[in-house]
Amino acid sequence: MSYQVFARKYRPRTFDDVLGQDHVVTTLRNAIEADRLAHAYLFVGPRGTGKTSTARIFAKALNCSDGPRLDFDPDEEACIEIAEGRSLDVLEIDGASNNGVDQVRELRETVNYAPASSRFKIYYIDEVHMLSTAAFNALLKTLEEPPPHVKFIFATTEPNKILPTIISRCQRFDLRPIPTEVIAHQLLHIAEKENVTLEQSAAWSIAKGADGGMRDAQSMLDQLVAFCGDAINEENVQDVFGFTSSETISSLATHLLRRQTAETIALIQTEAERGKDLTQLLSELAGFIRALLLDRLNPSTNNTEIPSGFWDQVGDASLLPGDDRLLGVLDRLANADAHMRRASNKQLHFEIALIRAVQSLD
Repeated sequence: MSYQVFARKYRPRTFDDVLGQDHVVTTLRNAIEADRLAHAYLFVGPRGTGKTSTARIFAKALNCSDGPRLDFDPDEEACIEIAEGRSLDVLEIDGASNNGVDQVRELRETVNYAPASSRFKIYYIDEVHMLSTAAFNALLKTLEEPPPHVKFIFATTEPNKILPTIISRCQRFDLRPIPTEVIAHQLLHIAEKENVTLEQSAAWSIAKGADGGMRDAQSMLDQLVAFCGDAINEENVQDVFGFTSSETISSLATHLLRRQTAETIALIQTEAERGKDLTQLLSELAGFIRALLLDRLNPSTNNTEIPSGFWDQVGDASLLPGDDRLLGVLDRLANADAHMRRASNKQLHFEIALIRAVQSLD
C-alpha cells in the first residue's frame, strides 16, 4: 500500500474527530437531529481548519444508510465513497477551475436528476469565491429554490469575494483558527500512533508555526519525520523551518525593553546569520510583546507565552515601559511586518523598526 501523508491518514472521519470547531459541529448535529436541514451551507475559514473535512462528514451523515443520522458508520460503503470523492451523489467541484458560467449551467441541468442511490444529491464547491460574477448570477435561481433532494455546500477562504445575494441564501459557518494547544495535542497523538518520539516543546513549536491550521501542522510533522526519523526535538523544528526558540524571543524582548539597542541589533544579526526567517522572527516578537501588553492589562490571565519572572529579568520596575509605550512598540513592529513582506532587504527594515521601537520607549 502506498504511503499516506499524515494530513490524509488522520483526516477527521466523524463529527467527534473534528477539532477546534465545536460551534459548527454542535449546530450541524442539532440540525440533523431535529431534521431542520437548510438547502445551502457556506463554510468560511482559513486554510487547514477543516472546511472540506466537515463538509464530507456532513455529507456522510445525510447520505449514509437510513440517513440522515448522527451515528453513521464511516466504514460503510456509502461513507467510504464520499470520503474518497467517488460518490455519484456527492459531487466535489473545484471553484477555481470550474468558475465559468458554462460550468454552472451544466450543473443546473443535472440538479433536477434524482440521486443515484442516496437520500440527497449534494454539490460541494470548494473555493467558491473563484466563481465569476456571471457564474454566481447563473446559480442564484437554483440556489434560491432547489429541488428538495438537492443540498449545496460551499467553502471559501475569502467570503468578501462572494456576492451578498449568494451569502444571504446560505447558512454561514465560520471555522476559526484551531487553538495552538489543540494542534499540539493532536500532533503528540499522531506521533504516538506512528511510534515517533516528539518532545512536547517541539509539538508546541510546530503548532505555533502552523498559525491555526491543522493540515499545515500535520504536513510539518510529516516533513520532520522524514528529516529526523523517529525522534524529534524543538531544535529540529527550528532548524527545518527557521523558527526561533522561545528563549531567543524572550532575550530579544528583554534587550528591547531595557533600551539596549546594540544588543538588540546584534541578536538580530546572529539570527540572520543562522538562516532564520526574519519575517517569522518579527511576527513571533510582535506576538510576545502583545502577550506582555495583555499581561499588564490583565495579570490574572496567566499567559503561558511569558516566562516566569520575565518582568524581574527586564530590570528596575521604575524603568519598565507603560502600557502606552508597549502599544507604541507593537505598532512599530506591525508596520515593519507590512514593509518586510514586500522588501528585498528584510533585515534592514527589521533593524530600523527595532531602533525606532527602542527610541519610542524614552
